[in-house]
Amino acid sequence: MDPPQGLEWLEELPCSVTVCDEHYTVLYLNGRAAEVNAKDGGKSLVGRNLLDCHPPEAQEKLRRVMASGVPNVYTIEKQGVRKMIYQCHWRRNGAVAGLIELSFELPREVPHFVRG
Repeated sequence: MDPPQGLEWLEELPCSVTVCDEHYTVLYLNGRAAEVNAKDGGKSLVGRNLLDCHPPEAQEKLRRVMASGVPNVYTIEKQGVRKMIYQCHWRRNGAVAGLIELSFELPREVPHFVRG
């Protein structure tokens, strides 16, 4: 699936964007998400079940996000690269329509500012 009209810029965004529907069917992966998931099929993951791409513990977390609406936010490190993962539900006409996952690289030191 291509990005929705007017959102073509998602394809070249320097972070991974994955979207699934309320049945966990993958609807969209942007270019970066396809690259990151190339060994698992890249863009061919569209139409497949997102839960099948995760171990049981992660599947349960995704189910909790879908049911509760509370985002799952964490950092990971793979091969020396730190990433922020943000998983949340998205809505259509007020009803939960699925999940979105954003993943982006973090620099070693991330400044933190308290704004008033």
